[in-house]
Amino acid sequence: MAALSGRDVRHGLMVGALYGGAQLSQTVGLEHTSASVSGFVTGSYVVLTPVFSALLLRERIARTGWLAVLLATIGLALLSLNGFSVGRGELLTLICAALYALQIMFLGRWSTPQRALGLSCLQIFAITAICDAAALSDGLTLPSGGGQWAAVLYMAVVAGIAALIGQTWAQAHMTATRAAIVMTLEPVFAAAFAVVFGSEQLTRRMLAGGLLVVAAMYAVELGGRTPREEVIPDPAARS
Repeated sequence: MAALSGRDVRHGLMVGALYGGAQLSQTVGLEHTSASVSGFVTGSYVVLTPVFSALLLRERIARTGWLAVLLATIGLALLSLNGFSVGRGELLTLICAALYALQIMFLGRWSTPQRALGLSCLQIFAITAICDAAALSDGLTLPSGGGQWAAVLYMAVVAGIAALIGQTWAQAHMTATRAAIVMTLEPVFAAAFAVVFGSEQLTRRMLAGGLLVVAAMYAVELGGRTPREEVIPDPAARS
């Protein structure tokens, strides 16, 4: 943290605020839409990330990148959707996807191996502050019993802190578009765990969706790395 400049601190708090806002809008949106639709609409960050990168940062997205976006989107639809209508929940979740896309885009621009841990800590601070502030109106309720505490600690440490540190470090080594496509593997893993450890049956639709997401990964890799990914710029030159 001591190595971070004032600008780095602002960047870390900004991307953390985007992530915290995405968490809140997704959670509220889930009150008004199904989990499957929420998963698909949230996954639209895979489309929004390269769009925002092209429009806001003027980054050139290779044709293989757009192909991977298309394959991943179709795969997400097969994994998640069983009917779709647009209402309050879907709109809130779309806002969530846009905030996630912006977080991924800016993190890809600002994260470096030297800054990764510091930026992660700043993001965690911003996310905690935003979520605590949002919870104050209804009051905070502590978990009761060892099972609830274990679940909260797992979500906070493994799915929260460790995942955010891993994302921040990884995005110091790849473009935002590539990172967004990699993260679409989340519903694939969720479906696989549901089949292996749960009671769900493997369906053709589930298999096809997972294969399309994996195909998107291969499309990105076979397309080759862009010059930006081959050489990590001097940290002092990134802003």
